[in-house]
Formats: sequence, structure tokens, C-alpha cells
Amino acid sequence: MNETDKFPEQLTQLHSLYDTILILDFGSQYTHLIARRIREFNAYSEILPCTQKISELCFKPKGVILSGSPYSVYDQDAPRVDKEVFDLGVPVLGICYGLQEIAWNFGGSIASCDHREFGHAILSIVKHQNHPLIDMLFDGIEDQVNKVPEGFRVIGQTRTSSFASIAHEEKHFYGIQFHPEVTHTPHGKDILKNFVIKICECKNDWTMESFIDKEIMRIRKIIGPNGQVVGAVSGGVDSTVAAKLMKEAIGERFHAILVDNGVMRLNECQTVKKQLGDHLGINLKVVDASDQFLDRLKGVTDPEEKRKIIGNLFIKVFEAEAAIIDNETKEGGHGQIEYLLQGTLYPDVIESISHKGPSATIKSHHNVGGLLKDMKLKLIEPLRELFKDEVRELGKVLGLDDELIWRHPFPGPGIAIRILGEVTPAQVAIARLADHIYIEEIKKAGLYRKISQAYAALLPVKAVGVMGDKRTYEQVIALRAVETTDFMTADWFSFPYDVLKRISSRIINEVAGVNRVVYDISSKPPATIEW
Repeated sequence: MNETDKFPEQLTQLHSLYDTILILDFGSQYTHLIARRIREFNAYSEILPCTQKISELCFKPKGVILSGSPYSVYDQDAPRVDKEVFDLGVPVLGICYGLQEIAWNFGGSIASCDHREFGHAILSIVKHQNHPLIDMLFDGIEDQVNKVPEGFRVIGQTRTSSFASIAHEEKHFYGIQFHPEVTHTPHGKDILKNFVIKICECKNDWTMESFIDKEIMRIRKIIGPNGQVVGAVSGGVDSTVAAKLMKEAIGERFHAILVDNGVMRLNECQTVKKQLGDHLGINLKVVDASDQFLDRLKGVTDPEEKRKIIGNLFIKVFEAEAAIIDNETKEGGHGQIEYLLQGTLYPDVIESISHKGPSATIKSHHNVGGLLKDMKLKLIEPLRELFKDEVRELGKVLGLDDELIWRHPFPGPGIAIRILGEVTPAQVAIARLADHIYIEEIKKAGLYRKISQAYAALLPVKAVGVMGDKRTYEQVIALRAVETTDFMTADWFSFPYDVLKRISSRIINEVAGVNRVVYDISSKPPATIEW
């Protein structure tokens, strides 16, 4: 039984509220980018696997996009689209493999090429003066060739491909043998916009302002007038935005819990309590379980074991606290806690539904450290259809401070996985202070928003140094900072030397037990972002 089977009421029905472009995923690594590009011009889109039966679709899309794929249409196990998609009476756009799938379904011949065409290629647009319907996809994009081949209409060619873009003569069916969704495709966004807005005639009314009103109404309908909701918060943007939205919907009936696991950032609990409780008015309870976590981590050096210990103990502490709140609300005659709030985002959903392909091997994500199989609470995930940039925009509309909205990601196991070796109170104190100084200097230099994630790691080695004419033998701090758009790949950030110099000087002078600072210049892959 999958998550959506177990908790059907968690699913939003945004496709019933907005004109929707349906994207059928054939396993392309770029499928999520198609959805993001469409939403950038305020049109709504949803992704479903290519195996979706059209007869079982609970809504009629305004248009359909068939994604790319690592497969060939001639592969024995090549994915196939339900042919009924072409009987929906809506425009269809095939991208790369999607073009081949259209040609295959309409009796075209797909042949292997004796050449490859990756990277940069010039697309020549073929205009058809007597067929304005055909030309709509490339409307407003400069043409270079005016030759109409026989048969299926060709609307674009490259030097090595005579059929780089095709269109049906009578129906709004289009195919392109390139990826308009990637940033290095000139006019790629224009092509998608032509398809969505001009051809499919979608309303571009997908905004976070409209989403808030509709989502609050949906939450109130699901929870009811007396229902109670509990949720874990961490101080990160996802859980904070989800908590604020839930507070706006049901007020004090939402109970936020912050578990202090002893491996959070410097003054983290006080900061979160001030931001969420005092400024945002969220009903928040802080549970200090730091001694329990640090006790369980004694002698543990393996990072995966640390993750499991922290994740499992987190669930136990959270459930125990949720049970206490549940008893209090029932005794007070305020209803029973039935729902668990999670800040799940759309990329997590995409990974779980993707057709087997590049994204299929990515591990699943859970914001509260992993859900129990026998969990009695029902999930509610108001951010489930949103990308990260949309969550940040939603946070702005809800009145969150920029500092909170743009905060760098922080791992669930916290500083425990940034301390290589055993986690002790003394090691936590060193890592915390070094990280605090590092982030403080990044902000002072005006670089924080340019960096996707930055932190200080404490290495399990000692190095010789000299301080005040005395020999020292103390620990090493490794600094990490990366730039990334999706956290699947990342490049190390190129700091100005004077900034690194100040950071190093402050850490060595202010953090007792450290005499050396190094900077990690590894990209992902082969390295990971966290150590």
C-alpha cells in the first residue's frame, strides 16, 4: 500500500481549481523542470507517470506534455503512453522521447541515427503560411528556412536532423527533438509558453496569493470544526511555512512541536521559539530531549548509525509529546488529534511517482525522520504540490521574514553528522561556535543568498600549530559552501580570499580547541554536500 492509498484525503485537488497541464513522465531527469518552467508563467501543472490510464484520470487537463526518457521506443521494455491521450481532445506536446512516442502512435517510422547531436545545435524554423495552427508553437521566434517537406508537417530542422520539430496538420499535436525546459535552450521557455498559454489556452492565474485562500478552505474542510493537528517544526523554511499556513487555517488547534535533540545550531531553539511563537503566533511547544540524544550517541562514529539513532529517537520523543497534547485536548473537550502535518514538497512526490529512470534510485524523504508503518495519525501535506521557490514565495505572502525564508537547509541529524567521529557535548560546542562564526561572516560579506548551503565540519584529526610561542596540537575545522539549484549536483563556492581570511582568523582565535581551518573545494559528484 503506498502513501496516497493510505491517506487519500491528504491529496489536494488543485487540478479542479486551476487550468492544468498534465505532464506524463517517462523517466527523464528533466521532467520536474518542465513543471517548474510552466509554473514560472503562472500556469498550473502536475506530473503523473506515463503509465497513467486516461480513463482513470479524475480531471481533464487543458493540455498534455510527454516527457523525455532514457529509453528508445524500440527497447523491449520501453514505456508506452495510453493511446487514449490522443482522444482527449486537448493539445499534446512530445519532448524528445515524447516526439518519438507521438510518431510511433501515428504510424511513423523511427530509425537509428548514424550520428549524435548533444549540446549546442541551431534549430531552423519552417513556416507554413496556410497553416497558422501548425506555426503556433514557434510563434514570435525567428525563422530561417521556408521549406515544407511532404507527409507529416515539419516545423523545425537542425543540421543533422530533418525532423527536429513536427506538427499534426489538423490537430494540436506537436513534437520537438530537444529539451525546451533546460536553461541553455534559447527561447525554450517561449516555446513552452506558446504551447500552454496560446495553444492550450490556460489561464495564468496560478499564484501563491490564490493558493493560500484555496488551501486554507481545503484544510478547514478536511480537519473539520473540532479537529486537532500536530506537527514537527525545525526552524527550516518548509516546516515553518507549513506551520504558518496551518495556523492561519485552524488557529490554536494546530500544535507545533520542536524537539531539541542536542545537536542543533547555536541558540537554535530560542531563535525558533521567538520566530514561530512570538512573531508568527504559532502554538509551539519546545521539548528538551538533548540529554537523551547525546547519551544515545556516546561512542558512535558511523554517520549512518548516527542518522538512525537520531531519527528513531526523534519519532519516539515526538509521539510521546503528541500523546500528551492529545490527552490534554480531549480532557479539555477540544477534540482529538487526528492529523500529522508534514512539509513535504513536490520534488519528493515526483521522486516517489516517477517512472523507473534516473530519479528512481533517489531515497525517499520524510520531514519527521521516517513514518511508522502502524502510525494512526493521518497525513496532511499542504505544500505537497509546491516547488522550493514557490514555498519561499508563499512564505513571503504569509509574512515570514527574509532571513527565515532564505535560510540554508539543515539536516535532520543536525551537527551530529558534521562532527566526524564521536559526538560529545564538548565536540558539539566546538562545531556550533565555528559554524555560527562562519555563517555570521558570510552574511556580513553579503554572500549568504549567493550560497545554497554552507556549514563548518569538525574533523576527527589533530594538527600541530603555534599559538603565543607555544606548540599546540588541536582540532581541524573544514568549511563547506556550495552553489546548486537542485542539490543533486553542486559546485563549491568561490569565496573572495579576504572573506576566507577573516573567517579562518575568527574561528582559530575564538573557538577553543581549534588551530587550523581548511576549505573544501570538492564538487558533487563525486563528493556529497554533507561530510
